[in-house]
Amino acid sequence: MLRRQFISATAAFAGSGLWALQASAAAAQGGAPAAPGCGKPVYLTFDTGHMGIAQFVAQVLQKHRVPVTFFAANEPTKEGGSSLGDFWAPWWKARAEEGHRLASHTYDHMYWMADIRDSATGQVTHFKVRPSAGERANQTFVVSADEYCAEIAKAANRLESITGHKTLPLYRAPGGKTSPALIAAAQKGGYQQVGWAAAGFLGDELPSDRYPNDKLLDRALKNIRSGDILLAHLGIWSRKDPWAPAVLEPLIVGLLERGFCFRTLAEHPAYQGWIARPHAA
Repeated sequence: MLRRQFISATAAFAGSGLWALQASAAAAQGGAPAAPGCGKPVYLTFDTGHMGIAQFVAQVLQKHRVPVTFFAANEPTKEGGSSLGDFWAPWWKARAEEGHRLASHTYDHMYWMADIRDSATGQVTHFKVRPSAGERANQTFVVSADEYCAEIAKAANRLESITGHKTLPLYRAPGGKTSPALIAAAQKGGYQQVGWAAAGFLGDELPSDRYPNDKLLDRALKNIRSGDILLAHLGIWSRKDPWAPAVLEPLIVGLLERGFCFRTLAEHPAYQGWIARPHAA
């Protein structure tokens, strides 16, 4: 049933056109210059998750003509596959064709744990990491800067192969966990790290008994400011009362009524210069 519903919904959409320390101050705080034709822009972003709400999210975005930026990793999903597997390929292709922008979240959802320094020079040479997906899920090991960049590129390349659309030269580190050395390594590899605004943390990762949806919605509508990058996910396993069905559409409508408009990160002033640079393929 899930597969039939998925294919049906994807076919219906495909024809339409439509706090983090690691973020730069301009990207993580309000007051950024307005995007063209948009006086109070906000930048809604989604990271992957179990994908159980992905179709609902796509419907709401299409209904309100809201463009967003998706950061994708190859995470386990509710139907038993993975978020960048063949089952979800048509979904990603449809989103790209609707005008949403795509970027990497590392292929195996690889968390940075610590910098590894050379004992003689004190320079960071490697990183301790722990992916939550893939063959080495929940194992802690060490990678070089080049290996970490290859992990970012792997997700970006997969997105490009299944959508036919170029990804943004941006990425989001899982959990927002980074270090200056990690950010520098990613930049050297062609990818700029993207965080989110404090008010833009929409809370879908939090336990729903302590952070019910109505409180999360009220907080977001009170605190979000122009220029903020907002963060949500395409399904969180641990949250018992799912966030999106209760909050996403009221949040979008509420922000629109307050004079905000939605843009992708391709139009964010903190990243436009980086995106315009030539980057290695």
